[in-house]
Amino acid sequence: MQTPISAQRAPGFWPLAIVFALFVLFLYGPMITIFVLSFQGPEGGLTFPLRGVSLHWFYKLAEGLGTVDIGAAFRRSLALGAVVMAFTVVLSVLAGLAFRKKLKGGNALFFVTVASLIMPSIIISLGIGLQFRLLDTGIKGMLTAMDATTLLEGYGTALGLFSSALGAHLTWTLPFGLLIMFAVFNRFNPAYEEAARDLGATPWQAFRHVVLPLIGPSIVGIGMFGFTLSWDEIARTSQAIGDVNTLPLELQGLTSTVTTPSIYALGTVTTVVSLLVMGVALGAAALLRRRAVRPM
Repeated sequence: MQTPISAQRAPGFWPLAIVFALFVLFLYGPMITIFVLSFQGPEGGLTFPLRGVSLHWFYKLAEGLGTVDIGAAFRRSLALGAVVMAFTVVLSVLAGLAFRKKLKGGNALFFVTVASLIMPSIIISLGIGLQFRLLDTGIKGMLTAMDATTLLEGYGTALGLFSSALGAHLTWTLPFGLLIMFAVFNRFNPAYEEAARDLGATPWQAFRHVVLPLIGPSIVGIGMFGFTLSWDEIARTSQAIGDVNTLPLELQGLTSTVTTPSIYALGTVTTVVSLLVMGVALGAAALLRRRAVRPM
C-alpha cells in the first residue's frame, strides 16, 4: 500500500523543523524560565533547581520591593501606554486618510516620520531630553525677566510622563501605525465609499458607516502595537522621562538590587498584562471582522 502524498515528507523537512523548534525555544525559553521560577517556594533562588511551588514571591511583590513604589510605576506605565495607544490610532488613521490623495510634500513627510525607526533609540531619547531642557532654560529665563518669583520657584521641568516621554514613545509607535494604515488603504476599494455617496451619504457618514467598519480590525491592531511597544520601552524613555520612572525603568534598576524571585514575579505580571492586551485586541479584531462580513 502506497503512502499518501500528503503524508510524505520532503527530505529537508526534519532539519528545518529542528531549526524552527530551536528558534522558538531561543525566542520564548527565557520568558518561560522566568515564569516558572517566579512560582517558587519561600526558599527559592534565582536559578534552578525549582524549590517548591507557591505564590510566595507574588505576595512579596505586592508588599513592595524596598523603596521602589512598584504600584505607582505600574499605573504610570498603564496610563502612558493608553495615551500613546490613543494618539497612535488617531494620528495613523488621519495620516492614512490624508495620504490617500496627492499630498504636497507627502513623500518627505513620510520619510521623516519613519526615519526614527532606523535611528538609535538612545540618540532619540537624548535629543528629546536636550530639547526639553533647553525649553526649561527658556521658560525660566522668561519668568526671571518677568520677575515672576512665585512661578519661578514653583516651576520644575517640562520633562514629564505626558510631555517628553509621550513624544519619545510616539517616535517609536507612530511609524508602525502609519505603515499599517498605508498598507490597509493601499488595498482599500474606493468603490464602497462612492456607492455610499451615490446613496446620499455625507463624507462623515461614508467614513463612519463604510470605511471605519472595514478598517476596524486594522485599527485594533494599531492600538495593540501602540500599547505593547510603549509598555516595555526603555531606551527612548530613559533620558526623556523627567523625575519619575515607568515600570520598565524601575524593573531595569531592580535587576541589580533585588536578588530574590520577586523580580521574576514582576516580570511575569508585566508579561501577563502584555498577553492580556494582545488577547483582547485579537478578540476585538475577530469580532469586527465577523461583523463586517455579516449579511445585512
